[in-house]
Amino acid sequence: MHDERRRIEERVERVHNQRIKPAIYSATVPFEVEAWHAPGEPVSFEEAAAARYTPFAMDTPWGPPWGTTWFRMRGRVPAEWAGRRVEAVIDLGFVGDWPGNQAEALVHLPDGRPLKAVNPLNQYVPIGNPVSGGEEIDYLVEAASNPDILANDFAAPTPLGDVLTAGDKPLYTFQRADIAVLDEEVWHLDLDLQVLRELMVHLGEHEPRRHEIMHALDRAMDVLDLDDISGSATAVREALAPVLARPAHASAHTISGVGHAHIDSAWLWPIRETKRKTSRTFSNVTSLADEYDDFVFACSQAQQYEWVRDNYPHVWARIQESVKKGQWAPVGGMWVEADGNLPGGEAIARQLIHGKRFFIEHFGVETKGVWLPDSFGYTAAYPQLAKLAGNDWFLTQKISWNQTNKFPHHTFWWEGIDGTRIFTHFPPVDTYNARFSGEEMDRAVRNYSEKGGGSRSLAPFGWGDGGGGPTREIMERARRLADLEGSPKVVVEHPDEFFAKAREEYPDAPVWVGELYLELHRATYTSQARTKQGNRRSEHRLREAELWATTAALHAPGYSYPYEKLDRLWKTVLLHQFHDILPGSSIAWVHREAEAEYARVAEELEALTAEAVAALGADGTRVFNTSPFDRAEVVRTPEGAPAYVEVPASGSAPLAGAEPAQPVKVEGLVLDNGLVRVEVAPDGTLASVRDLRAGREVLADKGNLLRLHTDLPNYWDAWDIDKHYKNRYTDLLDADAVTVVEEDALLGAIRVTRSFGKGSQLTQTITLRAGGPRIDFETEIDWHEAEKILKAGFPVDIRAPHSSAEIQFGHIQRPTHTNTSWEAARFEVSGHRWVHIAEPGYGVAVINDSTYGHDVSRTVREDGGTTTRVSLSLVRAPRVPDPEADQGKHRFTYSLLPGATIEDAVAEGYALNLPLRVADAAGAPEPVVSVAGDGVTVEAVKLADDQSGDVVVRLYESRGGRASGVLRTGFPLAGARVTDLLERPLEDADVTGDGGVAVALRPFQVLTLRLRRAEGS
Repeated sequence: MHDERRRIEERVERVHNQRIKPAIYSATVPFEVEAWHAPGEPVSFEEAAAARYTPFAMDTPWGPPWGTTWFRMRGRVPAEWAGRRVEAVIDLGFVGDWPGNQAEALVHLPDGRPLKAVNPLNQYVPIGNPVSGGEEIDYLVEAASNPDILANDFAAPTPLGDVLTAGDKPLYTFQRADIAVLDEEVWHLDLDLQVLRELMVHLGEHEPRRHEIMHALDRAMDVLDLDDISGSATAVREALAPVLARPAHASAHTISGVGHAHIDSAWLWPIRETKRKTSRTFSNVTSLADEYDDFVFACSQAQQYEWVRDNYPHVWARIQESVKKGQWAPVGGMWVEADGNLPGGEAIARQLIHGKRFFIEHFGVETKGVWLPDSFGYTAAYPQLAKLAGNDWFLTQKISWNQTNKFPHHTFWWEGIDGTRIFTHFPPVDTYNARFSGEEMDRAVRNYSEKGGGSRSLAPFGWGDGGGGPTREIMERARRLADLEGSPKVVVEHPDEFFAKAREEYPDAPVWVGELYLELHRATYTSQARTKQGNRRSEHRLREAELWATTAALHAPGYSYPYEKLDRLWKTVLLHQFHDILPGSSIAWVHREAEAEYARVAEELEALTAEAVAALGADGTRVFNTSPFDRAEVVRTPEGAPAYVEVPASGSAPLAGAEPAQPVKVEGLVLDNGLVRVEVAPDGTLASVRDLRAGREVLADKGNLLRLHTDLPNYWDAWDIDKHYKNRYTDLLDADAVTVVEEDALLGAIRVTRSFGKGSQLTQTITLRAGGPRIDFETEIDWHEAEKILKAGFPVDIRAPHSSAEIQFGHIQRPTHTNTSWEAARFEVSGHRWVHIAEPGYGVAVINDSTYGHDVSRTVREDGGTTTRVSLSLVRAPRVPDPEADQGKHRFTYSLLPGATIEDAVAEGYALNLPLRVADAAGAPEPVVSVAGDGVTVEAVKLADDQSGDVVVRLYESRGGRASGVLRTGFPLAGARVTDLLERPLEDADVTGDGGVAVALRPFQVLTLRLRRAEGS
């Protein structure tokens, strides 16, 4: 047989694209269109409906960046169209090849009910199937002219990322607004051809099935009448029916498809626009559910549901109905799809608590899995927290973006730091916006790592980020691929069903232990430092407010615990942990608003804490310690003078009274408190740190060396830091001034000022206080660099085989060597409040109050000793998508802690992030809870969310070993139960004979206790 592949494939392509597709709509009449350009921010439907509209013609530019234009569209269905399927077709002037992040619109009926959205790949609005003919159509269409921030592949900075800089030039040119007849037979023929053509080209040239499809298509084209596409479409479809009816192989891979519309809660648009994106997409989804009984849609992020509930009640009602019908599946059980590394442990717990509760309360559905397809790596604390929230499975996708190593599994058991395992899937289709294309189906099968063990995978399908979600075309593809030779089988089903089947067929799936580290987007640990600092401070302020509000509720008559305020503030913080806000990868508008929100949260939480402390009375100045560790340290009095205090964990003490063992001596540029001796060099670096207790020098070279690196990644500026950043840098060794600024028996401080780069200024106050070995570097930067990263390095004279970095409810160890490509790829890693390195018998910690990114490396010196360098990433200067990212002033503190154990690092990490509070109060109420037992650490103290008055305490083992102890209460205890994260009882706790609660924890175990107060307490 002659090889006619080229002729046939080119013939089919041309006829399909140039004849069949244009015939899908067989007749059209235009709408009469009027427009009203809303001034400023979006307005309500009622305001838009009352506005004055003016005539608007097609091919007219419209829409300034971030503007809203309302279009009134009126028309009549021609009488002769009776019995036909008729739709409105609207093209706002869509641009680019991405269906999100550009113009989109929501179509309303005259009474204000949202009907359906219009998106680049979803331009129709159903009118009738069939119509009677003569129907009057009247729509009000809210169109958003969101700019295409992704234009030119992020090649250059753009001012479009903030309404303050975007300008007012129209972005789009309106193309079409028609009432049209959908020729259903031609439309189905178009889909038949799409599926067969794509299947054909992705089958191997040696496959008989490829040639069978090719010749069937060639014969079908002979049947098609090019002068009467509509009239011959049925005959063409009949010619193709046999090749579409061939069943899949018995061993064919099965793809469980579930509708999806990944909508970033903010990214290249502000939060206010996400509120509208959700309403548009959810309108589309509920409309599609009416058309397809077999459609199932999975949707996460309780926050987005709440926005729709509060702003679009008609859409909310349709969602509730779809959930009842089983076509809408709430998934994920989190408030938002949060970043997978940066939120604190308690914050991740609250993400799960608030998310799961929302779905239980509003839909009667308890979600069973964590749905995080797009976060930038995942902490090894997740398996335990997910299980404690009642989840059975975990889904992610993003690890497919790895820059160096291909992740070896798609279905596996993920084991966390405490030993908890959760069944996990990583879809081999490598997208959460699938459309069941031939390329995707081929990739899913080729890519699937579990062949021979498992036979199924998941494929979330639909256009995200404002693209409108799943479409009828995708559903039609799924139906054709349900059982088709040469393709995997496709079944549309709930994710819970997929995970149950996958686990049943592959119970002994391989195990992955530890973090799911993404070998990309490593700069998200550092970008937009003020956003990250706002999160860190908010998490700790929330802890503080809850502790002292609980204390006041127990001990201050008349005080009312602020349930609603704390709930609202937690949700604000949880929203801003979304995986494009907290990582610093959003446009300027998002981060400008985030900083303002964090400031408001700080003000409210400060007021709540002050109110709680004041409720305890005013009879003298006391010091309040929110940390779970006893503290003996220097604070400042209200007058600004230093004072040394000893304060119990989670308790308070008088301001005066204690004395440190030795005073601080300041001699020249040397600080000495009898524990450590710090020598500052004339260039402002640390020339020496001598641990006087251990009799050893801590540093192997200049300490606190500030190094300015060139930082231009290959592509994703705000997201990525590529390994070549290390090759070009400048050490900041020119100090403007190095001076002693405080010399007191309780503390000594030396200030270093520097000017560098493009006008940047940096001031560091190096402080050593009496009674402890911690050396603080209080830092102020006025930052004006571009495409740079500033790091602070500590070369420590320690041979450390690994570093330990705090993560949520524990810490993770990472090798300091680069034996394998997996280790070499971790050249920038995340951590929370501290990083610890050690050799047998001696360790050092580097602690911070707002920094997450760091690197740890080691070299062997000529003298045979080993230098282990810990470098903190302080601030970056990416220009895309926010051209002014990180510009301006920053204030933060990091510290060096010589001679530190892991427990020391944990305690000082809490201390630096939870400064002692000095305030007037009466008496000394007992701490709400206290724990006797090393390694048992209190993370949260609060009243139960059901407002029963029970006290909820969250504990964890913090050292990485087994721990036991006794928890005692500052109130009469009537009973105690172990609960899940949602405060639902699991079992009775072990109450001792003297009223304590015995606690026994495995390494890094998280334990939630619900404590019932005795009557009258």
